[in-house]
Amino acid sequence: MQFFVAPVARLIEAFEKLPGIGHKTAQRLAYFVLNMPRGDAHAFAHAIIEAKDKVRSCVKCQNITDGDICGICRDARRNDRVICVVEGPKDVIAIERTKEYNGVYHVLHGVLSPMEGVGPDDIRIKELMSRMCADVDEVILATSSTVEGEATAMYISKFVKALNIMTTRIAHGIPMGGDLEYADEVTLARALEGRREV
Repeated sequence: MQFFVAPVARLIEAFEKLPGIGHKTAQRLAYFVLNMPRGDAHAFAHAIIEAKDKVRSCVKCQNITDGDICGICRDARRNDRVICVVEGPKDVIAIERTKEYNGVYHVLHGVLSPMEGVGPDDIRIKELMSRMCADVDEVILATSSTVEGEATAMYISKFVKALNIMTTRIAHGIPMGGDLEYADEVTLARALEGRREV
């Protein structure tokens, strides 16, 4: 970093802390910011600070919101008897884009990962269990198909099933437009397990 003046070096280091940003990309971003009009740079910095100050977790579903309760939980048209459990807020957006789901969500903010020291108390499982009542008909487990996502789904299903609440898992398989010859064995096995009548 000795080639950069101190403020630029600090800016590059800040960008390098972002996921997927290497040293060269951090340099490009730093120089881009330096070339921005001063007003745009202030607006950019203000947007970051405002997001950090105002965004918090919904008291019901743990999704991100700028109020106490998120827009989905406030929407009276949603079926609050069906809860879709996801790993993070980005997963809520992905499911909402389908326009096929009308229930509510619960955001875990992570998955169980003993190798990384993430246990049940480190994600929002307790908050999910506090939502389980006679008014819940189904819990959809929509965690990823990674080892950690599967372990998290299995862990949660154990407790939800014990409450006699229907527990389902999203299907995993071949993506639309995908060729079978390029699919790995696990994906193909999941596709076969999740088959349905046509």
